[in-house]
Amino acid sequence: MGRLAQWRRVARAHPAVADAVLAVALFVASLLPLSPPGGPPRVPLTAGGVLLAALGCGALTLRRRHPLPVLAVTTVAVVLGQLTGLARGPFVLVVAIAAYTVATRTDRRTAAAAGAASALAVGVAAVVTLGVPWLDPAVVVLLLWFGVAVAFGDAVRSRRAYVAVLEERARRAEQTREEEALRRVAEERLRIARELHDVVAHHIALINVQAGVAGHLLRGQPDAAEEALGHVRAAGRTVLDELATLLGVLRGAEEPDAPTEPAPSLNRLDALVEGFSSGQPVRWTVAGQPRPLPTAVDVAAYRIIQESLTNAHRHAPGAAVAVRLRYDPDGVTIEVRDDGTPQPAGADGGAVPGGDTGSGSALGTATTADVRPGTGLGLLGMRERAETVGGTFAAGPRPGGGWLVRAELPAPEEEAE
Repeated sequence: MGRLAQWRRVARAHPAVADAVLAVALFVASLLPLSPPGGPPRVPLTAGGVLLAALGCGALTLRRRHPLPVLAVTTVAVVLGQLTGLARGPFVLVVAIAAYTVATRTDRRTAAAAGAASALAVGVAAVVTLGVPWLDPAVVVLLLWFGVAVAFGDAVRSRRAYVAVLEERARRAEQTREEEALRRVAEERLRIARELHDVVAHHIALINVQAGVAGHLLRGQPDAAEEALGHVRAAGRTVLDELATLLGVLRGAEEPDAPTEPAPSLNRLDALVEGFSSGQPVRWTVAGQPRPLPTAVDVAAYRIIQESLTNAHRHAPGAAVAVRLRYDPDGVTIEVRDDGTPQPAGADGGAVPGGDTGSGSALGTATTADVRPGTGLGLLGMRERAETVGGTFAAGPRPGGGWLVRAELPAPEEEAE
């Protein structure tokens, strides 16, 4: 069994060589002084017999590339050999092999028609040569050879097609798994990039604000300068802690006890606003009834406000900023506005938790050249956060000057966590 499997592997690897070996073997067998049972009596070997055997067996070397022409040539050679009495030994098998090849290389209807035509031609030649009826055992056995060859070839073709379908499905499944893995990697990289951008940009901006306040007040109000430096130290510790949390997320597979998710929340909004209010007047209000939000929405809302305050400090330092958070039955709406007019560092900005500033201004064309070219990644990150939870996002200059960021995040009351 092992030797047979080895021969099959060699034949698949070198089909032309295998066909040549088969043709030579049949050619030699066709020259032997043998006659099939019930066949015509043995005749002496002649040049015509050698030529017909060479023609019929040699055609088999092309059977894979030209199955139908090879079947026609072998059929003609065998019929001529039968009618002239030159057919010897197993020469008739070349037609059966050619019919088998047609069945493996063409569709079932073509194989059946071609096999039937060849079988009819060879059968008629046998009946004429032997002078026997169609139901004679020699003729019946001859015809059965064709039927078995075509049926076996069709089975081989069907099996090859089935294996090809399975291989194609496996290839597509593997490709789909690879694409899914790449997509998940890209999404994870994007999520990490957003977190790093939000954490680092916000706290560095906060450190910059407090350092500016400290420098401004260092000589005249050393106590206030010391307080600002305390904010700088606190912001530094916070950014280090959040970066450590992010690194813990990345290393979570190796350290199961590591934190699994950074946890910014609107519950920390007062601390976020307080970090900016000492260097820039920030007023924040809450409308509606505050309630717990789904974690994804809570994080997105916090990060959008955080990035908006960072951009306001970066592009309009000292300008008055208003943060408005409104809870509705269907979700939460965020508006962060600045007037675009820088004010002296250290201006007082109060926090009004629970107040209301009314509806936000519509986005429009600013009267000043407030284009803010450096907010590209920040705006993109905020938009992605809003769209990830199914919300909407808009940002742009206000008609009267300044900048407005507005986000609507869906969070029906029954989905709150």
